[in-house]
Amino acid sequence: QVQLQEPGPGLLKPSQTLSLTCTVSGASIRSEYYFWNWLRQPPGKGLEWMGVISGSGSAWYSPSLKNRLSISRDTSKNQVTLQLGSVTPEDTAVYYCARSIALKTTGWRRDYDYWGQGTEVTVSS
Repeated sequence: QVQLQEPGPGLLKPSQTLSLTCTVSGASIRSEYYFWNWLRQPPGKGLEWMGVISGSGSAWYSPSLKNRLSISRDTSKNQVTLQLGSVTPEDTAVYYCARSIALKTTGWRRDYDYWGQGTEVTVSS
């Protein structure tokens, strides 16, 4: 059974860096067959794909976020980490990690086969 867990900080202040770690069980993040994605859903809006890291460690980012987004991994812990710098209230959202079996850059739920439960992040002064 594949499980993804991504606990979060809950509340951040503007200009801080958001750091989220997705712990994966039941699948290896080094597998060439899987891609590990970060998506988010702001209140009242649709899902937004943020970025992805492949089994080989290559990363791709949404053009709108690439200047302040970094995705990395720790293969010894089977974890994938997101860091989003200089957050603003517009970054308030529920953040998800999700697996895909091909490189996807969409906000369509059907493109991802396993999801974390999501973590709510609020950016407010």
